[in-house]
Amino acid sequence: MKNIFLLLTAIVFTSIGIHAQSKTDIAKIKTIKKYQAKAPTTQPFGKEAFAKSNNTTIRWLGMAGFLVNSRGTTFMIDPLLEGYDMPLLMKFPILPKEVPHLDAVFATHSDNDHYSVETFKDIAPVTTAFYSTIYVDSLMKNDGLKSFGYPIGGKFKFGKVKGKLIPADHAWQNAYPRPGQRHFAPGDACGFWFDTPDGTIYATGDSRPMEEQLHMPAPDVILLDYSEDAQWHLGLEASAKLVNAYPKATVLLGHWGFVDAPDFTPFNGDPAKLKKLVSNPERIKVLAPGEPFVLKAVGN
Repeated sequence: MKNIFLLLTAIVFTSIGIHAQSKTDIAKIKTIKKYQAKAPTTQPFGKEAFAKSNNTTIRWLGMAGFLVNSRGTTFMIDPLLEGYDMPLLMKFPILPKEVPHLDAVFATHSDNDHYSVETFKDIAPVTTAFYSTIYVDSLMKNDGLKSFGYPIGGKFKFGKVKGKLIPADHAWQNAYPRPGQRHFAPGDACGFWFDTPDGTIYATGDSRPMEEQLHMPAPDVILLDYSEDAQWHLGLEASAKLVNAYPKATVLLGHWGFVDAPDFTPFNGDPAKLKKLVSNPERIKVLAPGEPFVLKAVGN
């Protein structure tokens, strides 16, 4: 009887050990996270970034956003500075309540990581005007913003800067229709071209590859929405093709390395992979959110 008890006891403890080992192994598997390229540590900034200056400075805001200060004329492109619905790897370099003034804010399309209603409303009191496509302008007006909408090719001017809307193809909603959903047209999303006193800027916005993107006047700087998703974004190879179409342009990357989602391709892109595919790879600048970059004409 004693031997049977000892045998049963040994079996029970062995079973417990196996079970505990299994749980430990599962825990280890869960903690092994898929590699995700991550941006450098955020460099916070304040009102000094909005002051008058003798040059044009660009800062990545994280996500797809950028701040440009062109000799005191300040504007943001696709700012998302609070309240996103996915976990983030980084902190934003500035919060809406810390923004002192903006001459303009631009939205390339209606996705909430580009047209962040919460951010746009919170910076509205210090923003002179908002700009986008005709469709996104209608959304902005419904949200109570002072906005202006343009067709593709439409031109605008504010302060020391002028520009126009560039074609983009990002009508992903049409592939996943919901009951009563509108049809998204080609002109509902865009990129932007900016002429500043110190050089030209091409902000791609989210877009699948388009032939028109390869045959523009050569920009001095490309603000590339970099994602390795090739279904509704440029993807790795088309990003390289676009960058190589303008071999002297400096390239600043956005849309990558900020959202904690290693399995969600649209928010993932590895700058090291892109550099291997482009000519003059040193011109791809991997900025930290908030890090200043001074625009210089490259003589295209």
